[in-house]
Amino acid sequence: MKLGIISDTHGMPQAWEKAINWFADADLILHAGDVLYHPPRIGSTPGYDLIGLAELMNTSSIPIIIARGNCDPEVYEEILTMPVLSPYAHVEVNGLRIIINHGHTLDGKRLSQTAEKYRADIFITGHTHIPLIEHCGKCIHINPGSPSHPKFEQDGAPVPTAGIITDNRVQIINIQTGEEILGISLA
Repeated sequence: MKLGIISDTHGMPQAWEKAINWFADADLILHAGDVLYHPPRIGSTPGYDLIGLAELMNTSSIPIIIARGNCDPEVYEEILTMPVLSPYAHVEVNGLRIIINHGHTLDGKRLSQTAEKYRADIFITGHTHIPLIEHCGKCIHINPGSPSHPKFEQDGAPVPTAGIITDNRVQIINIQTGEEILGISLA
């Protein structure tokens, strides 16, 4: 099993393409929202191409599950061939219960309560653009960061990130180099 984990692509096809290189043999891609929209606070970003990213996602040979983010309007249903679920997506893969939510309305307590209520093994959020892997009770909380507008830095430079879940490991990687930034064993 291999799952690609991504969030906060914000209409940047180049970021998607870099991440998808690491997801090439994935069984499924889980997206925690803010797919296409380019919020005004980000400003004019070179490479922004909402239609280009939609086309790449629509032609993906890997199925994509999306939880709606705070910047994802319903109109996306008209240009994406997969639903942008709202506000939670739930999948079960190889016995792992996975909940996906953008995270913009969840504090730590509510995330923990939701994970416990639904007996989630893994809870994926986005929104912050900062990668995170931590235990949340019996659950592992993952935020893959952002491949397009990262707020995580190494040596003073922003690092675009995405996540990967395999049978025995959860990791956040630098999508430019494949280097593991954060990781935890599932065993």
